[in-house]
Amino acid sequence: MDAAILLGSFIALILLRVPVAYALGLATLIGAWYIDIPLHAVMIQIAGGVNKFSLLAIPFFVLAGAIMAEGGMARRLVAFAGVLVGFVRGGLSLVNITASTFFGAISGSSLADTASVGSVLIPEMEKKGYPREFSTAVTVSGSVQALLTPPSHNSVIYSLAAGGTVSIAALFVAGIGPGLLLSFTMAALCLWFAKKRNYPKGEVIPLRQALKICVEALWGLMTMVIILGGILSGVFTATESAAVAVVWAFFVTMFIYRDYKWSELPKMLHRTVRTLSIVMILIAFAASFGYIMTLMQIPSKITTAFLTFSDNRYVILMCVNFMLLVLGTLMDMAPLILILTPILLPVVTSFGVDPVHFGMIMLVNLGIGLITPPVGAVLFVGAAIGKVTIENTVKALLPFYIALFAVLMAVTYIPAISLWLPSVVL
Repeated sequence: MDAAILLGSFIALILLRVPVAYALGLATLIGAWYIDIPLHAVMIQIAGGVNKFSLLAIPFFVLAGAIMAEGGMARRLVAFAGVLVGFVRGGLSLVNITASTFFGAISGSSLADTASVGSVLIPEMEKKGYPREFSTAVTVSGSVQALLTPPSHNSVIYSLAAGGTVSIAALFVAGIGPGLLLSFTMAALCLWFAKKRNYPKGEVIPLRQALKICVEALWGLMTMVIILGGILSGVFTATESAAVAVVWAFFVTMFIYRDYKWSELPKMLHRTVRTLSIVMILIAFAASFGYIMTLMQIPSKITTAFLTFSDNRYVILMCVNFMLLVLGTLMDMAPLILILTPILLPVVTSFGVDPVHFGMIMLVNLGIGLITPPVGAVLFVGAAIGKVTIENTVKALLPFYIALFAVLMAVTYIPAISLWLPSVVL
């Protein structure tokens, strides 16, 4: 009954269109009142939820991504991707995927990836003869890998939701395999479409111009080297790497590229702080919500229910995937990670699933949710940038959904895709 009160009140508040963060907080208070927990204990959990050093990674990575997205780095990475793959048939669609791979590995945000790469490439692809719906679908689906590859701030949120027991560095490195698999799968699908629909072949960029493009893009690509190299070499932690990324992004944008006006910095910082305030409130209330769930023994009850249903790990993982896919279409990613990780992690670990591996499964699932209606934030941004209706975008995305599901199945049932690299380098 106590679980029904907590979860039922949360669902009721969501249906009443209360913002997710406040729905979590109010449901926590209702649950605490029902099981007679002092409210000051809930307040302690709320304060403790954001009083963690590792949380500093989130504002720093979000700020670094904002600087890179607005400071000309995305445009230069698009040009660099054009040098690499733009000359083949359907080259601009490959440029889109490649640029998303590079920029996602720098920003760690699907929304920033879609907005930055899409604003440059969707109009250009249409100009070269690609349908606008297809161009938008490529941009939206390619951005999912930004959630997997470092510096994904969703990996940081998962680590926090897991109680800090899962290393952020391990999650960063583990995301490289699934991220590259997703990018290669999307690229293969784009090549197939290019051949089937006879999309235009790109032009080879002259050597002198190509060298200039590569040199300009190198400053942005160094961000990946600094973040991963610093973590793997032990020079700084994953959290400290976020601060280093901000300094480097600021230096490159303001002193090397010099495309961004100093007068625009306060506005960008204001937008970043507004975004972060929502995230931090969500994390604080989710910590108290998880505390009440633990007192009510909800995770152990759900584990028992799963064990009653089946003792086969593969069946349980498929059920978890189905649950995550459905919920991912109904809620945003961060609150789902914070709510579901304390519930599902004990379930899957009882079946021998590595917590790092499960983190990748969760990120792929919820990443698909971000580009799926009715609450697909990245889908809406992509459709707005591409000036295409949601219905037409979803129709164009259908083959990409199939490819993404194939990647999800591979990541779920082949743990080595996620775990091999961490076992080698960490």
